[in-house]
Amino acid sequence: MTQDPASVRIDTSKPHPARMYDWFLGGKDNYPVDEAMARQLLTVDARGRDMARVNRAFMHRAIRWLSAHGVRQYLDVGTGIPTEPNLHQIAQDAAPESRIVYCDNDPIVLAHAAALLRSTPEGATEYIQADARDPEIILERAGKVLDFDQPIALSMLALLHFVGDEDGAYELVSKIVEKLAPGSYLVLSHVTGDFDPEGAAKASAMYKARGLTLRPRSRDELAAFFEGLEFVEPGVSLTAEWHPELGEPVPVQGDDPIPGWAAVARKP
Repeated sequence: MTQDPASVRIDTSKPHPARMYDWFLGGKDNYPVDEAMARQLLTVDARGRDMARVNRAFMHRAIRWLSAHGVRQYLDVGTGIPTEPNLHQIAQDAAPESRIVYCDNDPIVLAHAAALLRSTPEGATEYIQADARDPEIILERAGKVLDFDQPIALSMLALLHFVGDEDGAYELVSKIVEKLAPGSYLVLSHVTGDFDPEGAAKASAMYKARGLTLRPRSRDELAAFFEGLEFVEPGVSLTAEWHPELGEPVPVQGDDPIPGWAAVARKP
C-alpha cells in the first residue's frame, strides 16, 4: 500500500460516492453528510438500495464467469468500501492462485484495506490509493503485483458515471485497456437515464450542487467504452439481466427496470 491507514484523513465536509454506496448497502462506514445525500437521491428513485444490491450482485456473477473462463488476474478500479464477499474472495475461492489489485481514491477505503488484503497463500491482493483519472499511476503501481503480459480482468463497476466526459472518461479506460494483454477483459456497470431522463437530470443536479459529478450514460454510450473489444453474450444488458443463472436473484421494488447497464468484453 502507498500510505499508512492510521494516517488517513477523511473529508466529511461533502458526500463521497463510495460512502453513499456503503449506506445504500446497509453498511456503517459512512457519515451524516453521505446519508443525507443518499436519502435525497431516494426522493428521485426510491430504489437506490436496490440499485446498489443489483450492482453488487452483478460483480459476483461477472467474477464467477471470468474465473470459470480462466482469468487469474484482476484490476478493480473504484473498489469502494469492503462488503463481503469481496472480489478477491470470489476469485480466490474458485482459483486460490488469483492475484487482485484494488484501487480507489477515497481514504476511508484505505482505512479498511486490511479486509482487502487477506489473500490466499497461493495468490495475492494489494490495494493502491489512486484516482481513476490517473491511469498512468494505476498502471505503474498495479504492475508491481500483476503481470501485464498475461490476461487481466479490468473492472470499473458503478464508477464511470462519476467521471464526466470533460475528465476523459473514455480516454482513461482506453489507456488501461491498451496496456492489457490479449485475452484480457473489461467489466463495466453504469447508471443510465434511458428509462427516466427527468429523474437522471434531477440526480445529476443534486450531485453538481455539492461539487460532484454524476454523468448517466445511454446504452450506446456505455457500449462505446468497449470499442475494439468482443462482447461476451448477451453484450450490453440491464445490470440485473447479465447471466442471472450465475447468482441468486435480487428482490427489487416494482416491475420497472433498475436503471443501469452492464457488460463484459474480451480483448482479442
